[in-house]
Amino acid sequence: MGVGMKLGVFTVLFGRKPFEEMLDYVAELGVEAVEIGTGAYPGNTYCRPAELLASSTKLEAFSEAIKRRGLVISALSCHGNPVHPQRTRARADHDVFMQTLKLARRLHVGTVITFSGCPGGGPQARQPNWIVSPWPPEFSDMLEWQWRERVIPYWKDAAKAARSAGVRIAIEMHPNFIAYNPESMLRLRDVAPDTIGCNFDPSHMIWQQIDVTSAIRVLAGSIFHVHAKDCRVDRANTMRNGVLDSKNYTKESERSWIFRTVGYGSDAIFWKDLVSNLRMGGYDHVLSIEHEDSLMSGAEGLKKAIAFLKPVLIAEPAGEAYWA
Repeated sequence: MGVGMKLGVFTVLFGRKPFEEMLDYVAELGVEAVEIGTGAYPGNTYCRPAELLASSTKLEAFSEAIKRRGLVISALSCHGNPVHPQRTRARADHDVFMQTLKLARRLHVGTVITFSGCPGGGPQARQPNWIVSPWPPEFSDMLEWQWRERVIPYWKDAAKAARSAGVRIAIEMHPNFIAYNPESMLRLRDVAPDTIGCNFDPSHMIWQQIDVTSAIRVLAGSIFHVHAKDCRVDRANTMRNGVLDSKNYTKESERSWIFRTVGYGSDAIFWKDLVSNLRMGGYDHVLSIEHEDSLMSGAEGLKKAIAFLKPVLIAEPAGEAYWA
């Protein structure tokens, strides 16, 4: 077994705090790692790869500010859609991703997180097309076109770039993108099993009614990073409408499910099973708290998540099984 799990935070939560003030704040709360956005959907408030890559002085100051507080960077995150059918959108996300790989190498960060992306349904498409049903038959044809013509070629090349940088790619499974569940994630991983794995966010599994421990077991060996985020499924609304829900996230009482801070969607035994199965599957790294709970402030949500997770994490190496 590994050296023990650490508690981290995805710092997009603190976009209005100055960088060093944010680092002081999370260190005082007992967080040990930071996940930092470098662009695309997470934004680049704290980390602009082009600037840091162009200046050794800025790069050193950035790195030292984190080390000085006893923190480590668990991952750099640039979730985007590099296979978007609009070339300018795809190119922008691709460029940020490539810069982030280079920056990760310079910072000695082993993992870069992004989405798998979603192409259009054909060469003339202007918008992404997320296909989740085989019928009518043109949808099956479009799905196979997406994988054959856009997804596999892109990720083969991306994996080569990551391998050259000595960095692993952690794909966050999320509906509306081509890799959204364990089956589609494993299909993408097969493009480059040594380089492509996943950033496991249990909330995205809960919302799809996927058993989280089963998902961890099938993905064992390919989980490169983990988000600590919870989800609560509203039984009454789900019984009426199912879990496919396009209503705004702030219509909490009307939705089939909403994101919650850790402990407000699932109980302690759920999270204890999660960390235990992660360790059994070979993951012994950071759980990065991602706050997206619209019912409480970021400060309160983070504090509650830390208090909940501290006693749940398996923070020490496993002892000898003397009874075995």
